[in-house]
Amino acid sequence: MKKIFLSIVSVLLFSLMSISHGETVRILSVNDMHAAIDKMPKLAAIVDSLRAIDPGLLVLSGGDNRTGNPYNDLYEPVSYPMISLMNLIGFDASALGNHEYDSKVEGLAKMTALSNFRYLAANITCPEESGIKVAPYQVFDVNGVKVGVLGITQVGDYGYPDTHPDNVKGLSFQKPEEVIPEYKWLTEQCDVNILLTHVGYENDLELAKRFPYYDVIISSHSHTQLESGELHNGVLITQNGYQLPCVAFTTLEVEGDRVLSKRTENIFLDRISSGNEAAEALLEHFNNNPEFERVIGTLSSDLSTYDALGVMMCDAWREELGCDIAIENYGGVRYDVFPAGPITVKDILNLDPYMNTAVVMTLTGKELSDMLAACFTADRNRFPITSGCTATVTYTDATKTQIKKLELLDANGKKLDMKKKYRVMTNNYVASIADSPRQDQGERGTDTTSSIIIKWLEKVGTVDYQGRSSFTEKW
Repeated sequence: MKKIFLSIVSVLLFSLMSISHGETVRILSVNDMHAAIDKMPKLAAIVDSLRAIDPGLLVLSGGDNRTGNPYNDLYEPVSYPMISLMNLIGFDASALGNHEYDSKVEGLAKMTALSNFRYLAANITCPEESGIKVAPYQVFDVNGVKVGVLGITQVGDYGYPDTHPDNVKGLSFQKPEEVIPEYKWLTEQCDVNILLTHVGYENDLELAKRFPYYDVIISSHSHTQLESGELHNGVLITQNGYQLPCVAFTTLEVEGDRVLSKRTENIFLDRISSGNEAAEALLEHFNNNPEFERVIGTLSSDLSTYDALGVMMCDAWREELGCDIAIENYGGVRYDVFPAGPITVKDILNLDPYMNTAVVMTLTGKELSDMLAACFTADRNRFPITSGCTATVTYTDATKTQIKKLELLDANGKKLDMKKKYRVMTNNYVASIADSPRQDQGERGTDTTSSIIIKWLEKVGTVDYQGRSSFTEKW
């Protein structure tokens, strides 16, 4: 702990050297932690050290605190390990990420009830009977400075966050740019104003252009790794990758209602030698599940692309369910690197953490082609991964935002018959977002897609998918 304290002190020395005659506001912010519970003891140690120097430290999360670790996501009540660790650390507030909705309204209500910090989202409306505790904003007194924090949750093209529509039944959402102006009055009453958003880096750049009266945007959702804070139109934007590679430490020098200077340094967790003891004890308790460590197969060579991992997932679904073709959206593959060696239950639950279920439908080749194109659009212009067929995707230009031509080949390398009917498997999320015309909406099973992969691996044993991909791109 002493080493950690000294390293944090060295980070702080730079900010302390240039304190103005006014006050200083210090913020530690994280984003897209995705249930990285193994890193929380080190985060707790960092916060302990910083608060020992400045008790007024604000600790904020940009959301997506959950989904990515079965020890957390399959716990009952759901996400209780992350909530317990965030409570222990003493988070002050969190945005609502799109994955906060993964356990539906009932699960989100439990999460907000168990949390000792507020969830902030100005652009969500929750019926009272939902039980969800969320506020649009929160005002903090930090060393005599009035700090206003406005929360914004992500809203996709269909008018709700990037989650299955069943997860947000009864909730309503507004676009961030429509809601933020309604809180201009709050910025006039506070000395420092922060947007705590879960909309993605590119969207936050637009918010900085439109609303330059915010001092800081704590960004998330796009997993963008910034070297430090970036100034855009006078607004400081922070964001740090995925699953806590580092945290953003922001220092604001304030005099009266004016922010004189703002800067951010990143603190890297892998440079912290040990963690908070109480958090370590909690982690040991939550990680005590031998079933997750059970070996179910072997990977003979490293996999380092989403494509290869996605093909493996789709092969498992197609073969286990006896289908001609299987589809996974590109964003549904949650590992980018999978090292060679034993594959455990935990590995597969991390690879496919959403608890989606299989949907099997009968589609013509034309309906399949239209569904793949619709999935591309709904999944932020990322072409889906398949098994049982391959695709050549030609875009209108190098931006790869619009498909000009789509050619599909079957497993034998022959052109897919646009009139022939194929038995196609996907998951319930893809079936909902790929909004294309098709006669058969599919039959939803009860087995989760991750459990299907586990069963398949237990049968096949050793697998090798190095270099595999199901599509090529041209423009």
